[in-house]
Amino acid sequence: MHLIVLENHTTTQRGGQELNLLEICRGLFQRGHRITLLYLKPGDLLPQYASFCDRTIPISAYGFDWRSLKSILKFLPSLIQLWQIPKAKNSLIFCNDYHFSLFAYALSSFRHIPYVCYLQLPPLNLNHQRKFGLRGVDRFIAVSEQTKQDWVKFGIKSDLIHVVYNGVDLNRFQPAENYISIQQKLGITDNTKIISYIGRIDREKGLETLIKATAALIKKGKRIQTLIAGKPVTHYSFSKGRECEDEGMNYLRSLIELAETFGIRDRVKFLGHLTDPVSLYQASDVNVLPSIWNEPCSLGLFESLACGVPKVASRIGGNPEILTHEFADLLFEPGNEQDLAEKLDRILDWRTEDPSLGSRCRQHISQYFTHENMVNGIEKSLFDLTS
Repeated sequence: MHLIVLENHTTTQRGGQELNLLEICRGLFQRGHRITLLYLKPGDLLPQYASFCDRTIPISAYGFDWRSLKSILKFLPSLIQLWQIPKAKNSLIFCNDYHFSLFAYALSSFRHIPYVCYLQLPPLNLNHQRKFGLRGVDRFIAVSEQTKQDWVKFGIKSDLIHVVYNGVDLNRFQPAENYISIQQKLGITDNTKIISYIGRIDREKGLETLIKATAALIKKGKRIQTLIAGKPVTHYSFSKGRECEDEGMNYLRSLIELAETFGIRDRVKFLGHLTDPVSLYQASDVNVLPSIWNEPCSLGLFESLACGVPKVASRIGGNPEILTHEFADLLFEPGNEQDLAEKLDRILDWRTEDPSLGSRCRQHISQYFTHENMVNGIEKSLFDLTS
């Protein structure tokens, strides 16, 4: 197959969507498929794409805001680019985000190429042009049953949506040989337990709940350090006509103020963006995903467990589909800091009270959610469409 892949920003700093696409493309390339990448903004992932893609092509815009003449004029060159994108007999369009649907539909229609839309998000911010673009999709691939059902409720036929769960590279995400030495490098000693969060700093991630739960545990006399790694999300401002960091930075400041209000600022550290989060997973006693939105299929769920570290996550979205069997006991009610604190209190001492838990965490991932399983599922779905 020849995949024409549509991406927004080729960067590690936005979240799991971008990292997931890179691993899918790399995995398909290793199986002999050809990749052409279309992207809006270059980032630190672009050199990796360039190492295996036939071509990497910048696109001026995937859509436009009818309220902005500048936005409309920026989209027009994209229409010319439709005819410059290389095509083969076995080409498929693989759109990484339904927000690009207008351009993907145009490319599919004018060049007669089957169109696959990868659903890593529930239906949000769907304007008329995005809805129009979704009419041309030949196959949807959703990352969880919850995400599929969100789109079925939106109006997409169930049989058009295949579910393929995300997966993790077990060679990269491994348990630590000596987690204590990694903790010491982070300045954590004296039997202090490490609670971590790794992901984007955004309101939908519910980080207030984690900070409040930290305060509750400290009040009970627990020796803990909560480490929050990630970068504030940059949101697009229609009023300013550009992406702005204001909202994300304001949210980060509100979290810092919340920790100060509870008197635990020294127990909550914000580490910023980590290029490689593996060592923080390995150093953690527990990793937390406190989302308050319908989390589709967080990569962090797999990464933490693959490193042999238990994951406590909110009972929302696709999380209960991943944390099954004994790990379902680590789910808590979204936004409920007391429930989260109780789950954390129960699991913090697992290294001494249940030392085989780390191995069971990794075994759960190796059985159901490997990178190979993900690529297998994507490849099969694409082959089914072409056949």
